[in-house]
Amino acid sequence: MIDLVLIGAGTGHPDHLTLQGVRALQEADLVVIPRKGAGKEDLAHLRRAMLDRHRPGGAVAEIDLPVRDANLPYLEAVDRWHDAIAQTWAGAVAAALPQGGTVAMLVWGDPSLYDSSLRIAARLDWRARVIPGITAIQALCAAHAIPLNALGSEVRITTGRRLRDAGFPGDADRVVVMLDGTCAFATLPPKGLQIWWGAYLGMPEQLLEAGPLTEAGPRIEVARAAARAAHGWIMDCYLLARDDAA
Repeated sequence: MIDLVLIGAGTGHPDHLTLQGVRALQEADLVVIPRKGAGKEDLAHLRRAMLDRHRPGGAVAEIDLPVRDANLPYLEAVDRWHDAIAQTWAGAVAAALPQGGTVAMLVWGDPSLYDSSLRIAARLDWRARVIPGITAIQALCAAHAIPLNALGSEVRITTGRRLRDAGFPGDADRVVVMLDGTCAFATLPPKGLQIWWGAYLGMPEQLLEAGPLTEAGPRIEVARAAARAAHGWIMDCYLLARDDAA
């Protein structure tokens, strides 16, 4: 039997790991590190740096993740992709732990929020548990030193795809947008909106922009394109608010 521990690793800073997460790493028989291909080596390097700091010398298995088929409808492509990832996990773990044991994986942010590790794990006959981590939303608000919510107000969490297709939710005061690869905020009527944006949150490369969307939006698009070209990848998110809820 395999016991899988999904550890929220925060947004890239080694200090984001909780004491509970460090202990789970140290107690695991194996840590699996995914590799996402050329141009994204930094993501694996960050995980290795965490292990070097908190679990030096322990058993590690590195795996190359399958690529999602962009020619299929989105949900079908994701479903097949998750099937393939689950089989990749299973093969690597069976080779390293033929008698079973405890496997740990470091998950960016927190495994509960816009991450599919739990859905992938559900495809396998493994026991899974979660160590919570710092989310990109927490890191964003901390970096800008702002509260997530306006006084007595709700916050909506959505994706760039949803924001682009449906616009700013009419019944929301503040919206956190994640998984936005195309600057969906640029499709909104900008008047009356404020934005707080962050990329590489908690890392030395951290980038921040904030202000009225009319002014900050174009700056973010330029900064995001330059950073992605320089690093080969980017992780970012942002908070949008109506002026009267800012």
